[in-house]
Amino acid sequence: MYFASNALARKLEKLAIESWKCTDLSPSHAYLLMLVVEIPGIQPTGLSEHLRLTPSTITRLVEKLEKKKLLVRTTEGKLTNVYPSPKGKELYPSLVQCAKEFQALYASILGKEESNRLARNMTRIVDKLDV
Repeated sequence: MYFASNALARKLEKLAIESWKCTDLSPSHAYLLMLVVEIPGIQPTGLSEHLRLTPSTITRLVEKLEKKKLLVRTTEGKLTNVYPSPKGKELYPSLVQCAKEFQALYASILGKEESNRLARNMTRIVDKLDV
């Protein structure tokens, strides 16, 4: 399972990178930015939970998107909130289109039903392994 899951991750990453190439963002940056546009003011903890990434990875992704002027962070007491910038909001439709193209691409290879089943099973398995 270890090698098969890593091989699957590498192959999906290659497809995802190709799908998001036109945005000049990595898939991780793109998904994070989409989430920030959809939930303005989301906190890094929420991003971490939604994307299943460690807090330190979220911080690095946010910092890079902040440097690209695609989002902004605000601090209210101990809380940090993440908001899309106007430039980030403007990019959102392209990101959604890339996500749809990515999904269509892997569904065309695996089949729609198989790709949906695989995603559900992987999510369920990851949840079980969260100990």
